[in-house]
Amino acid sequence: MRIAQLANFVGPASGGIKTAINALGAGYADAGVQRLLLVPGPVDARESTPHGDVVQFRAPRVGGGYRLIVEPWRVVAALEQFDPTSIEVSDKSTLLPVTRWARRNDVGSVLFSHERLDLMLGMRTGFEETAKVASAIHNRFLVRQFDAVVVTSRFAQREFGAAAASAGTPLHRIPLGVDLDDFTPAPVGGPVGGPVSCSTLELGRDVHDGVLRLVHVGRLSREKSPHLAVATAAELHRRGVRLRLDVFGEGPHLAELRAIAGGAPVVFHGHIAGRRALAERLAAADISLSVCPGETFGLAVLEALACGTPVVTADVGGASELIDAESGEKGCADPSSLADAVLRLAARSVNRRRAAARARAEQFPWQHAVDRMLDLHGSLDRTRPVEVRAG
Repeated sequence: MRIAQLANFVGPASGGIKTAINALGAGYADAGVQRLLLVPGPVDARESTPHGDVVQFRAPRVGGGYRLIVEPWRVVAALEQFDPTSIEVSDKSTLLPVTRWARRNDVGSVLFSHERLDLMLGMRTGFEETAKVASAIHNRFLVRQFDAVVVTSRFAQREFGAAAASAGTPLHRIPLGVDLDDFTPAPVGGPVGGPVSCSTLELGRDVHDGVLRLVHVGRLSREKSPHLAVATAAELHRRGVRLRLDVFGEGPHLAELRAIAGGAPVVFHGHIAGRRALAERLAAADISLSVCPGETFGLAVLEALACGTPVVTADVGGASELIDAESGEKGCADPSSLADAVLRLAARSVNRRRAAARARAEQFPWQHAVDRMLDLHGSLDRTRPVEVRAG
């Protein structure tokens, strides 16, 4: 097989997309597949890597640091040279002409949907109902352009269910994975505590140093809901809980978040470079707040769980599907309900909740996602000989 991965609308908030594409691409290459990655960037460039060539196309900025390929015919030229057996497209806009090329040339096409267009537009514009109507119309057109659509959660699946069924386009739910080697629990050592009651926490006591350590990782922009995480910490502080929330990430709404935090002990660290450095900070926390109600999957949730750090999520969104009854807690998407969820989770045995978190993450190795994607691409490879059975 020869798989071309096409990523577009790349920018500062697309870390999860980059992680997923790179992890899948590495898995494809390890399986002996020829892989080509095509992405936008500031200049034209080509690079050979152990996991296949990467072709970068000069692309303009379109706001917020994002770049978008606006010359799809240049992508087609690169594909014709590579001669893929299937393409995997992480884009819902300017690369759609590429799917028509694929159909004309009998090349299989997969839409890998990393976000819900209706929710993303609604959060950014504030016009939720208008975004839903516009996205529904677009999705009815979109699913007819591909041979298959892949989503990562039941929550994401609901965006395409009716449109895919109407068009007869297969819809596959394939959860992503986590690097279980880079994201690991902290070494055993230090004090180990037993159950902590909510009343004890409200008095400001904890099994470590008297402070409940919370962490939030993500882009500081509205579609990622960092405001809700910070407001949850502020609510706990108002109740008298001794805590510290460490926030890792950059974005345009830092000033707003500082205002929401007020006098609560919230520390904004900016971007953390390096996966191991991030893993160490996740592992040092008692609880991770990944509370975005519009998240279609939640790689940050899996990374925290893999570090042995249980997670509080909103009870809607794809992230809520990643935790189970032992590895986290859910609350309504408001600070009071999420604060209650934090206290419920903190009341459990430290050993129990950390072990449960790691065990849950181990159910999502990247190899599972790679294998299922390879099966899908294999089913779209029209160059494979058809097996004819005697009978």
